[in-house]
Amino acid sequence: MISPISISNNSVNFKSNNNAEGKQLPYAKDTLLENNFANRTRIGFDKFTNALTLYPAKGLKGSRNANFYEFLTMGTVPYVVGSLMLMSVFNSANKFFAPLARSKAGAVGRKMALGVLFYGILKSVTKSFVTTPVKWLTGVDTEVPYAKVNYELPDSINDTDITSIEYHKAYESKEFPRWDLFYKSEAHGENRNEYYDNIARKIGYGDNLNDSDQEMKPVIRKIATKTDMAKTLSSYFWAAAGVAYAFQNPWEDYFNVATLKFWKFNKFKHSLKVLKDSAIKSAKELYRGPKNATGWAKHAGKVMIGAAAISSILGVINAVNIKKPSKLSADNVIDKDRKYVVN
Repeated sequence: MISPISISNNSVNFKSNNNAEGKQLPYAKDTLLENNFANRTRIGFDKFTNALTLYPAKGLKGSRNANFYEFLTMGTVPYVVGSLMLMSVFNSANKFFAPLARSKAGAVGRKMALGVLFYGILKSVTKSFVTTPVKWLTGVDTEVPYAKVNYELPDSINDTDITSIEYHKAYESKEFPRWDLFYKSEAHGENRNEYYDNIARKIGYGDNLNDSDQEMKPVIRKIATKTDMAKTLSSYFWAAAGVAYAFQNPWEDYFNVATLKFWKFNKFKHSLKVLKDSAIKSAKELYRGPKNATGWAKHAGKVMIGAAAISSILGVINAVNIKKPSKLSADNVIDKDRKYVVN
């Protein structure tokens, strides 16, 4: 719940207490989080479960606290449901076909389902093909998340715990990034501009800048903008390659023995072995082309993989291509032996 307003040193502060049940709030203020697998998994799980349960309930009952963030987060639900429907629509009617037609339709349907799965996985995972190298080369992590603390309006007189947590990315807004989250605390003896100093050093602006934060902010904004454009474009190329990978013939060997019945250990173990072999053979077939293929069909896989790889490489090069400041000083430009007249 929100405590009364406190005023000190001409500043107004809103303080938050623990809720009525005595639970400690996860964050006392907007907090920058480490961009690691554990945090990304926890954030993704939290957002998805809220999109299934909490956010629809708030919207349906007309809560005044339902907002655009919750609306966008709920978009993951129809995305997942739509993917599952696309997988099933090619397989659900197979049982009504004749045996031969059922076999042919099943093969296409299973590949279609695998294509949907690979599309979603590669579209998400391959964004790191751009963002990670950019982070290594410049120090700018465009995917760094932060927890935003919201103090909501009470829906009833009995509401006490009206604090909600939203998960955003510090650079999701290019016009208004959360610069404040990157400053260190001088009260704890830290260098206030440490983050900006590190970036300046990495991209060649040198050390000990007078105002590294002011000099780096426009540069960081350009890097973030170009990185987001590159990761979006390249992720679609990789997703398309994933669909093509799913339609290679060796996957049929796995489909013929696939089982999720892990309690039948021998069959399950055999299916995993065939899965590995099918994955390797399918990758080779995508790159080399099907047997007896000629012309475009033989090289289509190479072209698709190459286009995806080139899009990531060029995207990284463009993002880290920063115009360095001129190293000329006034002494290099002005000739002290000459006279200058200003009208």
